[in-house]
Amino acid sequence: MISPRAVIWKTGCDIMDDLFYFIISKYNYWGAIILLFIGLYGMIVRNNLMKKIIGMVIFQTAILLFFVSIGVKRGATVPIIKFSPDKQPLLDPAAYANPLPHVLILTAIVVGVAVLGVALALLQKIQRVHGTIEEDEILEDMRK
Repeated sequence: MISPRAVIWKTGCDIMDDLFYFIISKYNYWGAIILLFIGLYGMIVRNNLMKKIIGMVIFQTAILLFFVSIGVKRGATVPIIKFSPDKQPLLDPAAYANPLPHVLILTAIVVGVAVLGVALALLQKIQRVHGTIEEDEILEDMRK
């Protein structure tokens, strides 16, 4: 008989299986992280202002994907409470999904589109004034 204090060691194969399951089961978070780094790379490394704006949009999309992933509740239903004839709720309140994260994401999408429009308008003005959208050339032109 095995004592309750016995240590059960996992083999290397079991650990790899657990790690593989963890990575696969959280694919939406990994996708958000990858998009986040792609957008951050585009904003920091690129000198072209249009590519910086594209990086900003990718970064914003990654954050939105992350927050939508957090707001998901498996097995939940829409928050419309149905009552029985004796005025008791038919479902436990824990069975309902919280609509607030999704509403906030819709607001963030609208704000992101507005910010993108302003950024593109400013980029157009910068191109008219300096004749380029390359950051190095603009800075050199401003020093003259």
